[in-house]
Amino acid sequence: MASLALQQARWILPNIFKTPLLRPLFLGTASPSFLGASWHIASLPSIWETLFPAILRAVPKKKVSHSRKSMRSANKGLKDKQTAILQKNPEDVVITFAKRTAMGRAKKGQLKDAPVDEILHGLFKESLKATSLDPSKIDDICVGVCHPPSPLYISRSAALAAGIPNHVPISTVNRLCSSGLMAIRNIAHAIKSGELRSVLPPRPDPKISEVVAKSAEPQDCIKPMGWTSEMVAQNYKVSRQKQDEYALVSHSRAIKAFKDGIFKDEIIPIQIGGKVLTEDDTIRLTTTAESLAGLKPVFPDWGAAPSTTAGNASGIGDGAALCVMTTRANAEKEGMNIIGKWVGTSVVGVEPKYMGIAPVYAIPKLLKQLGLTKEDIDVYEINEAFASQFAYCVEHLGISLDKINPNGGSIAISHPLGMTGVRQVVTGLAELKRTNKQVLMTSMCIGSGMGAAGVFVNETH
Repeated sequence: MASLALQQARWILPNIFKTPLLRPLFLGTASPSFLGASWHIASLPSIWETLFPAILRAVPKKKVSHSRKSMRSANKGLKDKQTAILQKNPEDVVITFAKRTAMGRAKKGQLKDAPVDEILHGLFKESLKATSLDPSKIDDICVGVCHPPSPLYISRSAALAAGIPNHVPISTVNRLCSSGLMAIRNIAHAIKSGELRSVLPPRPDPKISEVVAKSAEPQDCIKPMGWTSEMVAQNYKVSRQKQDEYALVSHSRAIKAFKDGIFKDEIIPIQIGGKVLTEDDTIRLTTTAESLAGLKPVFPDWGAAPSTTAGNASGIGDGAALCVMTTRANAEKEGMNIIGKWVGTSVVGVEPKYMGIAPVYAIPKLLKQLGLTKEDIDVYEINEAFASQFAYCVEHLGISLDKINPNGGSIAISHPLGMTGVRQVVTGLAELKRTNKQVLMTSMCIGSGMGAAGVFVNETH
């Protein structure tokens, strides 16, 4: 992903570019038949009421009165914090443009022969054209990447070829699956500090030394992601059937969104090899519950009962995504259309062996940081690296699946590592606009045992 910072304007283009996911998995699609709109996780209050009769939960009247006052005061505080993130201030970091390219299946799809710099060049060029941004006003470019060869050199070359002047510097950031979100975060923090005003924001086998490898946890950091999926499934008792059921929901939603033309709102056409790409080729329209159940585990040597398949794990994909960000004051001065606001981000670390469960910690951390509750979020985009970890996260967090990945996730659409962090923002803001809702949270697990989350507000009302 890349972020571009402009000089005299104040927008940021966080841009994600082609970064294939090196897992021996391919994505499938499916038709619905598992979870309906009424499927929810039991809440703690309902469990409490079931286990303990009302008489055992009775509290003396005086204490109840005091408790109610405290609750009213606490609720008022929460309301104030909810209102705060919706307020509009001149120093807000806002998003004025958010688009992505169509995605292609790695090694098989429409982008299989397209070099990274050509995809990034196409996205830069079309975004500058669509926004009428003056490239001479760009302050900086930050590109989120995940192990492409020479990322800084090829990103800089793509920017220059797209007409961005040579006085505009560039940097890259790599935090694996969260690289896109980290590029947004870096640009947002730079704008907040006053350093910037305008911005356009195959995996090698890692090796560690013998000294570092003497203990088990560092070795877990470099294990293949498929191995971590099997470890999550085994340790947290996530069955193959449950994984396929969650995968089916993702495929079903993506198929429906694709057929209904929903993704057209977030895709900016780019020309690659003389052909204009306008839609994803990653969504398989014929996958069913039966076809998912018939797939063999792709990691038969890992775990007690291997359960990760090509259909219940994220697909290998190529693509790029981009957000334009600036301060509210500058956007208004320049007459730019504000579509969203960055509110905050969080980053956490977890045991590397179970890296997939990281959203369980990243999401509550950010909610607490912002003084919000999970009910304050209208749409969640939680990355589906594997159905094993996604199922665990959904059920542990106790969030209605109705709110999560309403148009499908990476299991169905694919997961280019450098792109996903921005793709989630592009997809989420488009969904908020379409459904007239307000608050988006994105989150993902990160290889080596980390996780991240971000909150954004829709301003297209």
